[in-house]
Amino acid sequence: MISLTNVSRVYAGGVVALDGVDLEVEEGELVAIVGPSGSGKSTVLNVLGTLDRPTSGTVRLAGYDVGRLSDARLSALRASRIGFVFQHFHLAGGTPAWRNVADGLLYSGHRAAERRRRAVAALERVGLGHRMDHEPHELSGGERQRVAIARAVAGDPPLLLADEPTGALDTVAGAGVMSLLRELHAGGTTVVVITHDRDIAAGLPRRVRMRDGRVEDDSGRETPVVAKVG
Repeated sequence: MISLTNVSRVYAGGVVALDGVDLEVEEGELVAIVGPSGSGKSTVLNVLGTLDRPTSGTVRLAGYDVGRLSDARLSALRASRIGFVFQHFHLAGGTPAWRNVADGLLYSGHRAAERRRRAVAALERVGLGHRMDHEPHELSGGERQRVAIARAVAGDPPLLLADEPTGALDTVAGAGVMSLLRELHAGGTTVVVITHDRDIAAGLPRRVRMRDGRVEDDSGRETPVVAKVG
């Protein structure tokens, strides 16, 4: 589905965030990328998600060499292939849950009625059908993260990238979010979770451990891959 080949990312001042990273994520995998702060794991997510271009090396997404795509084509590919979930939700205050989800589809080309239909279906999928008219301040942290996940999957992307999705949650809410991500994976979505929490990583079938911008260990790759539904 997506691969990095000898990818490096160097920022201003010579700060090396990634140093020759090779990484492949196959369709249907559930992967944890784990490491301490400064290990390069969030930069890997940004490169995997085509939010950041590498300084050197090759990134391929769905068969396309990302480095050869224009910004417009890359944005279109990203919108159709990848859903993003972040630690701090990024929901619009004063806006009901269904609209927060529907607004994530503004550039999908769907009409307003279809965006709302997809938003409602996504909220029901994450167990929030009864909370779709509630605004973020009326929801718990776990519920807000579920809204964010619903927004990420409303367009039915085959790849979901989650950056510290439990980092702002208590233990119970965090466990609920991880259970939801496993359910989405079981339904055919490829899921990559960025985390500093080794316990969360240990519960996932494949674990990529990073340190100092390099892949230090990649375990669990032999786990059978779940076929994409549809």
